[in-house]
Amino acid sequence: MAIPTSRTTFKEYCLRNLGKGVIDINVSDDQAEDRIDEALQYFAQYHYDGVEKMYLKYQITQADVDRYNSNDETNATDVRDGSVTATFKEGKGFIPMPQAVVSVLNIFPFDDIATNNMFDIRYQLRLNDLYDISSTSIIQYEMVQNHIQLLDEILIGQVPIRFNKAQNRLYLDMDWSNAVTSGEFVIIDCYRKIDPTQFTDVFNDVWLKKYVTALIKKQWGTNLSKFDGIQLPGGVTLQGRQILEDANAEIEKLEEQSNLLQTESAIMMG
Repeated sequence: MAIPTSRTTFKEYCLRNLGKGVIDINVSDDQAEDRIDEALQYFAQYHYDGVEKMYLKYQITQADVDRYNSNDETNATDVRDGSVTATFKEGKGFIPMPQAVVSVLNIFPFDDIATNNMFDIRYQLRLNDLYDISSTSIIQYEMVQNHIQLLDEILIGQVPIRFNKAQNRLYLDMDWSNAVTSGEFVIIDCYRKIDPTQFTDVFNDVWLKKYVTALIKKQWGTNLSKFDGIQLPGGVTLQGRQILEDANAEIEKLEEQSNLLQTESAIMMG
């Protein structure tokens, strides 16, 4: 069996699975490409193997800070008569995100936990308790660290974040003028789509091969259903409706299987 390692070989595999080479598959090349795009999008959103957890690094630029400090305003208009109803400042405190990112979980705090500042409380704790940490229990040290973290969360708090993958923007709801400076780095905890052109094993995924085959089969049935019941020379009758119904049943079963696999993966990963 030829293992698909590219988009082209993957498409040919799915078409052969439907009978290409023996019978004529009434699906155009563009239609097959569209179904592959649709399947890869579903694979990234609903299949646990379609994404990977990543830590992305972004360096704050002066343009990001200047954008937040700009005084541009946006007028909201009434859709009924076109009159201006409100004036507001559009959200400008954001950083651009790659299109491959599907969700953002968190950002790391801006304060440097591993600081070398001798006036920082964490530095003093490590310096003064170095002997105790190496010779006795570290339970007390751990309790103190948790207490410091709790104080940070109560007195300072975490930066609220908002992300929508349709915008490709990660909004940080904070005072950019004082909280960050140009050149500072932000570490983003997120999930990113697997790039099949880089990781070609995606095209050999058992579930994805079955799903794309079912989608192309559905397209085939949809095309033939427009001529359903027409008798061809030799007594053959087109049964596009039956192909369409079989494909819909296969797609529904595969999507249920994907949801089950995603649930089991979440349980295993905690």
